[in-house]
Amino acid sequence: MRIKYTIPVVFLVALVIIEKESNIISRVSDKMTSKQTPQTPVQPGVRFSTARRRNASVASLGKLSSAVTLIRRRPDNDSDYQATANGKKHILLLATTRTGSSFVGEFFNQQGDNMFYLFEPLWHVEKMLTLETGGTNATAAAKAYREVLRQLFLCDFSLLESFIHPLPVDHVTASLFRRESSSSLCREAVCSPFVKGVFERYHCRSRRCGPLNLTMASESCLRKEHRAIKSVRVRQLENLRPLIEDQRLDLKFIQLVRDPRAVLASRMVAFGAKYKNWKQWATDGDVPIDDDEVKKLKSNCDTIRISAEAGLKRPAWLRGRYMLVRYEDIARFPMRKAAEMYKFTGIPFTPKVKAWILKNTRASKETGGVYSTQKNSSEQVEKWRFTLPFKIVQVVQEVCGPTLTLFGYKFVTSKEMLTDKSISLIQDKVFDFL
Repeated sequence: MRIKYTIPVVFLVALVIIEKESNIISRVSDKMTSKQTPQTPVQPGVRFSTARRRNASVASLGKLSSAVTLIRRRPDNDSDYQATANGKKHILLLATTRTGSSFVGEFFNQQGDNMFYLFEPLWHVEKMLTLETGGTNATAAAKAYREVLRQLFLCDFSLLESFIHPLPVDHVTASLFRRESSSSLCREAVCSPFVKGVFERYHCRSRRCGPLNLTMASESCLRKEHRAIKSVRVRQLENLRPLIEDQRLDLKFIQLVRDPRAVLASRMVAFGAKYKNWKQWATDGDVPIDDDEVKKLKSNCDTIRISAEAGLKRPAWLRGRYMLVRYEDIARFPMRKAAEMYKFTGIPFTPKVKAWILKNTRASKETGGVYSTQKNSSEQVEKWRFTLPFKIVQVVQEVCGPTLTLFGYKFVTSKEMLTDKSISLIQDKVFDFL
């Protein structure tokens, strides 16, 4: 039987009320009450009732509505709201899937004790919104992502909790996506006693910990000097402008991009079921240019390009706060590019990060799996040229041409050129970030 989730529906209604976009969702059940139920300690195998989840939904609605209203009504000269970042740096690594973002995210995950790093926390938001509506509404999702990011950068996990299933009990969960990929969530300060009988799929590997206590995580986050989040779910920079304008944050964006041809080749391997049409076209047929999958590829390319163009124009609100990085440059010159990224963020480039980069950019083929952060990075740049058929390359170039041009990737004109290693497909291009 399909479990019914109620939180995203209420959350979306909150966004509609706040933003006055009644075309997304227009009603909430009159039966919901804002009275909160007492929280109880976590128990193995505990299940949550619909009524309790509804109560939590309304509580989250209240918090979201109050937070957004407060931010919008705050006068610039209000002394009660002159809170600043106090020297703390906030970094958002923006990317799409199969662009090397997990690898690049480790540049910050490995920084040391002064960094609180989160790996794909918006996964929960996307999953819940998709389950509720049968598909993610881009406008509503963008606002949900933004507000969850805001709270996480402020070390507040309460809004994220609303999207975790099963709903955390007493702020404790065994269901956080890829917990082990955020070293901050597996450090001693966040490592609660191991609980026998509780299954945690993404458990810590560096030490034996119990389910994640989000209160402890919040306290640890507040003690850190800097905070970084990696996400492949945020599409447009403009949607994040309110975060830049929030005086409590000193936020900078790093947008990671990769050759669309390489991205498609990688996705065909990593997400075989979703890309079965592409795999079939690659082996035995012409690619129908008007197919929905081809249109989706074009849309993805256009979205990435439009976002990058907005950042590269350096509008006043983004000046000094946006950096574009090509995966190919990181793969070829990892130490140099990492140093540039740290210079941009204003965070010390520690020996620990340098040692990790040196070790993990010289990995063997045996350790460099599909989802591995260990890569022989220089080899990764050219690999797609020997796996993607020329006819598929031509289609990508046709629908993603402007994106290739903007990011400095050369067009392939023949089968021979595609596999000729003496011809580089990467133009020397500098993207100013100062």
